[in-house]
Amino acid sequence: MNRIYLIGFMGCGKSAVGRRLSFLLKMPYYDMDKEIVRQMGMTIPEIFERYGEEYFRNLETEFLQNLQQNHCIISTGGGVTMRKVNQRIMRQTGLVLFLDAPFKEIWRRIHKDPNRPIVRRSTREEIEALHKSRYRDYKRTAHITIRTEHRTLRQITQYAAFQVKRLKTNDQLV
Repeated sequence: MNRIYLIGFMGCGKSAVGRRLSFLLKMPYYDMDKEIVRQMGMTIPEIFERYGEEYFRNLETEFLQNLQQNHCIISTGGGVTMRKVNQRIMRQTGLVLFLDAPFKEIWRRIHKDPNRPIVRRSTREEIEALHKSRYRDYKRTAHITIRTEHRTLRQITQYAAFQVKRLKTNDQLV
C-alpha cells in the first residue's frame, strides 16, 4: 500500500486522526510539521519569523519529495495543498483523505494556539477567508472527503480506516 495523506485546514484533526489511524492500521506515522520542526531545530513560528512563509512552504514540498518511507500515514500542514506540485505528489503517491471540519469548530480549536503563526497575526475574519480560499484545493486534491462534524475522533478514525481497507480490498491501492 502507498502512503495515506491526511489533509485539511489547521485544527481539523489531522494529527489526532493520523496517530490513531497509524495504530489501527499498524503503519508508521509522520506529522509533517513535527518532522520539519525536528529537521530545522526550531518551532514553526520561529521558522516563519526568521525565514518567512514561502521558505516554510518550500520545506513542505521538500518533505513530500524526499520522504523515503512509502508504507506510512502522513498528516500534512494545513497549507500544503496550496501548491500544485504538492497536490500532484500526494495524489500520485498515495491516498489523500480530506478531513472536512466546519470553520466554527476549527476556530474553537485554534484561536488561542500560540504555535500557529498565521492565527497569531490574523483576525477571525481573515482566518475564515483563508479557510474558504483553501477549501477548493482540499477538495481538488482529495480522493475521499471525510466530514468530521458531529463525529467523534474514534468515528472519524474508524471511517478513514474503513475507506483504506475498502480500497485495498478492491485493489485500488497498491
